Amino acid sequence: MIRVTIKKTHRDAAQRATYLCTKIICSNHSTLCNKAVGNNRHQYDESRPQSQGHQRAPLDLLNPQQYGRYGWYVPPSRNIGMLVVRIFRGALKLRYIVLGGAIGGGVSLSKKYEEWKDGLPDMKWLEDVLPQGDKWSSFSKKLMEVGGAMKDVVQIDPKLKELGEGKIAEWKMWFDNRLDDAIEAADYQGTASISESKDDIKAKASVSALGLSNDDSRKKYETLQSQVETLQTEIMNVQIKYQKELEKMERENRELRQQYLILKTNKKTTAKKIKKSLIDMYSEVLDELSGYDTSYSMADHLPRVVVVGDQSSGKTSVLESIAKARIFPRGSGEMMTRAPVKVTLAEGPYHIAQFRDSDREYDLNKESDLAELRREVELRMRASVRGGKTVSNEIISMSVKGPGLKRMVLVDLPGIISTMTVDMAADTKDSIHQMTKHYMSNPNAIILCIQDGSVDAERSNVTDLVMQCDPLGRRTIFVLTKVDLAEELADPERIRKILSGKLFPMKALGYYAVVTGRGRKDDSIEAIRQYEEDFFKNSKLFHRRGVIMPHQVTSRNLSLAVSDRFWKMVRETIEQQADAFKATRFNLETEWKNNFPRLRESGRDELFDKAKGEILDEVVTLSQISSKKWEEALTEKLWDKLSNYVFENIYLPAAQSGSQNSFNTMVDIKLRQWAEQALPAKSVEAGWEALHNEFVNLIEKAKKSPDHDDIFDNLKAAVVDEAIRRHSWEDKAIDMLRVIQLNTLEDRFVHDKSEWDQAVKFLETSVKTKLAQTEETLNEMMGPGQFTRITQWKYLTEDQAKRRHVKTELDKVLKNDDKHLPTLTYDELTTVRKNLQRDGIEVDTDYIRQTWFPVYRRHFLKQALHRANDCRKAYYLYSQQGAECEISCSDVVLFWRIQQVIKVTSNALRQQVINREARRLDKEIKDVLDEFSEDEEKKAQLLTGKRVTLAEELIKVRHIQEKLEEFINALNQEK
Repeated sequence: MIRVTIKKTHRDAAQRATYLCTKIICSNHSTLCNKAVGNNRHQYDESRPQSQGHQRAPLDLLNPQQYGRYGWYVPPSRNIGMLVVRIFRGALKLRYIVLGGAIGGGVSLSKKYEEWKDGLPDMKWLEDVLPQGDKWSSFSKKLMEVGGAMKDVVQIDPKLKELGEGKIAEWKMWFDNRLDDAIEAADYQGTASISESKDDIKAKASVSALGLSNDDSRKKYETLQSQVETLQTEIMNVQIKYQKELEKMERENRELRQQYLILKTNKKTTAKKIKKSLIDMYSEVLDELSGYDTSYSMADHLPRVVVVGDQSSGKTSVLESIAKARIFPRGSGEMMTRAPVKVTLAEGPYHIAQFRDSDREYDLNKESDLAELRREVELRMRASVRGGKTVSNEIISMSVKGPGLKRMVLVDLPGIISTMTVDMAADTKDSIHQMTKHYMSNPNAIILCIQDGSVDAERSNVTDLVMQCDPLGRRTIFVLTKVDLAEELADPERIRKILSGKLFPMKALGYYAVVTGRGRKDDSIEAIRQYEEDFFKNSKLFHRRGVIMPHQVTSRNLSLAVSDRFWKMVRETIEQQADAFKATRFNLETEWKNNFPRLRESGRDELFDKAKGEILDEVVTLSQISSKKWEEALTEKLWDKLSNYVFENIYLPAAQSGSQNSFNTMVDIKLRQWAEQALPAKSVEAGWEALHNEFVNLIEKAKKSPDHDDIFDNLKAAVVDEAIRRHSWEDKAIDMLRVIQLNTLEDRFVHDKSEWDQAVKFLETSVKTKLAQTEETLNEMMGPGQFTRITQWKYLTEDQAKRRHVKTELDKVLKNDDKHLPTLTYDELTTVRKNLQRDGIEVDTDYIRQTWFPVYRRHFLKQALHRANDCRKAYYLYSQQGAECEISCSDVVLFWRIQQVIKVTSNALRQQVINREARRLDKEIKDVLDEFSEDEEKKAQLLTGKRVTLAEELIKVRHIQEKLEEFINALNQEK
């Protein structure tokens, strides 16, 4: 018998298993057993001993009649023998679990060791350390005997079957499987030396896990473990050494790369030009012409292959077959081609595609790159459709290079439709017709007319359209697609008529039949071409009495024919187009010399860059404005913003209160409210406007320079306005100003004579300004004076005459009371109205009050000027007596406080402008300039005039003519 040592964790598992077995055994006493085993809230007395053959009960269920002294359940005597058997069988099942888990753990450890051992160097030295397989064979035999004995012991009680036969069978099967797995793993042995070593390791691991008393095996296992740890340390050292070598090689690689780039940069640029293919040069010429003359009225008549056909006729598939790649997106009946796609084909060592405005190359041999290319084409098509349109005239240019490709330029157009769906724009059908005619009207365009062979020829729309543009068929090639379907559906004689040009009234240079697919969306071009070759080899069209010639079939023959015709037309027309552009260039250059003899031809981009430099120079000048000038500008702008509030809301209400004490109290209250609420925001607004004004002044000053170019005026004004609109003062400036202004207003005492004189002067200047405004208001109300009426032949209106009579009566009121309050009493109003009635003038009280307001204000402001004059020499009395001075100078103190607030505010704003806001405005201007530089419409809107348009056209014509000459030279060299 093998002794198994069970640790504490196993003992806990055994207790839980005992509780579970107890619940099953005591199913006759379901209520008591469920409480004793299933309820985790019951507590047991661990201090009391457990007697053999008794089951411990929870303390809250103890019953003196059924439980012993220490709380262990004593079943009836007739069941004691059966209970002993059941407990012993439960203990054996627990050992099955422990045994299976231990052996399984040993197997897992051996697998982990094998994975680690594969990465080690030579392991032959382990054969001397590991024990031989004889000892393990002896141990495994004993283990199998124990297993057999255990299986004999495990028997199911018939009574338990009645209680839960299904559950017991399930448990027995699970325990048996675990035991069989453990025995099978223990019995496994290999024939090779490495397998023997692995079996020995399993044995050692199992013996250690089971706690067997085999000292020799344990010692050998510990020795093996120490050697494994030593090997791990050696491997880590090797990895560190390898990492250092790897880093060294990476550094050397970077240095070599830098040297390679230096050598590559020093190469002559002429080598790059030689590498540019002829078809690429021709494609660049076409792109330039498309941007110059989209109407095809004069210059853009160079050859290209225009692929036209009805929707879903297979024209895109024909183009892909020629390009040998599935480069276009597909949809189930949906219009996918929404814009012209210009594809430039050229031969090259690698099969790649690239958009004209992108540097990325798509590897057409990789399905992932093909999927991304199709997605990019679809995105560009949808981006070109704006304003609810279904199709667009914007050209998507791409090039495809690869082995065996024929050099040509093809343009894939949207398919012609006969019926529109509800999701299309109303003009979709007409737009497609106009676009197709637009491209086919080029007298040098090769028309590749695609006809679906699987539908009735009478349903074709494209043939009539082609016949209108090329009635003689001198530049049309007819292609019949889906011939594999046509052979099954149509009469061979009808196909013969189509390919011989006798079914349609249109004429063509050649007629071709192709197969562009098998109806499978994921087929490759190679598979499609192989299917096409096999079809035409086995087709009845190629029988001895076939209806078509072999050179009229397959995409390969079609590609050869189109390429030959394309280059023949290129050689015939390129010289004519170059001569036409040479004449156009001469005419434009002559016109430029006559109109702008002293100026260089500068396009919009160049002019914009020049204007950008001038604007940024003005920004630099803005930062060089002196601090004194900034303070003067800020002070002026601040008082302009604040003066009205100071007079109307602070000074006049306080001064007209009637006493000096009430004046000071009201002033303190209103000043504090003003500083806490409106004053900081108004100050920031004044600083923002001052910064704007100074920058505009610099721009206006630059216009007076003798080198000024007025072509930039609109652009500069737009940039400055947009930058100022975006620019906003820092938010924290308001809080900072609020603190400064509140602290300044707390000072109520003028400190020296110079400040007093400045405050008096400030008061007089402000009052005189308000007095002049009041006089102007009175002049408008009373009309011109007698001298003006005589010299300038002007007359008083009826209202002005009434105002003059009312003013005369109001002057009497003020003359009687020199210190009159700002409002008229009821008696005074009645007296004035009755005096006017006596003179035959009828007015109401509101009319009198309207006249009274400017009259009284002028009277009050004149008195304020007198008080200011009196206070000019009263500083010494004020400094000695303070607020109790005999001469009332509270208004001088108020304006001194306002003046101090303006000084500290302008100083703070000046620091913010110099330190922060000028740089932030500079950044805003640069951002606006960057945005405008990318917006061609904006530049065309702001840079206008004959000078700009003529220079733009001359630059484009000159560039195209140079491209044409370069292409002609390369074409002649190829001959």
